[in-house]
Amino acid sequence: MSARRPSAPRPKARLHVVRLGPRSIAALALVSAVGVIAFGWPFLAPPTSQLNAHAQDAPWLFAGLLVLLVAVVAATISESDLGPKAVAMLGVLAATGAALRPVGAGTAGIEPMFFLLVLSGRVLGPGFGFTLGSVTMFASALLTGGVGPWLPFQMLSMGWFTMGAGLLPGPVRLRGRLELLLLAGYGFLAAFAYGTVMNLAGWPFMGAAASNISFDAHASVPANLARFVAYCLATSLGWDLGRAVCTVVLTLVLGPAVLRALRRATRRAAFETAVTFDAREPSPDGYGTSPSGTAPVKHPT
Repeated sequence: MSARRPSAPRPKARLHVVRLGPRSIAALALVSAVGVIAFGWPFLAPPTSQLNAHAQDAPWLFAGLLVLLVAVVAATISESDLGPKAVAMLGVLAATGAALRPVGAGTAGIEPMFFLLVLSGRVLGPGFGFTLGSVTMFASALLTGGVGPWLPFQMLSMGWFTMGAGLLPGPVRLRGRLELLLLAGYGFLAAFAYGTVMNLAGWPFMGAAASNISFDAHASVPANLARFVAYCLATSLGWDLGRAVCTVVLTLVLGPAVLRALRRATRRAAFETAVTFDAREPSPDGYGTSPSGTAPVKHPT
């Protein structure tokens, strides 16, 4: 009779610091849909639309609307069992990310904050990732004096950026070099996507007479798309490339240590462990012990 081989240990389920319930998913889908409209309205509205007649006002209106919607999403997600330990981790990571943003001062696109958010979203999941990305961008704006009508767009874009890392495949089984390559590849592409999306937020502010790469409310969608591509190539390609390369290098070099630290912190925090209290039976003589077990406590009769 052959000895039975012990089965390989099954990987533990992924910890969800913020569980997305139906209301959270609905609110997140709503703010994402409005965000797509807020960013892409120059390509969604036909030249004869009344929205194009207010091209200079539309970004301000969408910015005000995004502030309210992001607040609704944050409030909805906060109802999804966001305990004190999760709030503490959110504060620590957001403060760290905000402190990393001025390190490179955006020089040549060097922004170390992005690699930390990629790794955090990977370990802590999409719900926590969206919250962390938005809060980190808000905190960094307060730290660097970057508060303006562009801030809601930055918060939403960074929320998408970090949430996307939490939606990558293999959160439980994929480890080691393959996981690092996956995160580095995502960081490279997402860094370009972030820069392109943020260009959409500021591009309509340019007057049509400024240059032939600015938004023209009377031009067709293909013509404006060609203008936008030229605008990205002329103004932000170097910054986006620097951000992407910086994210890849930091992910490959510091990723293993940061991932281990984040996973160790989530295991020790035990976010999904319910807190229970054991009831103590009083002794027959009416006395019990205090929680420390050192002083007698008289139980009321």
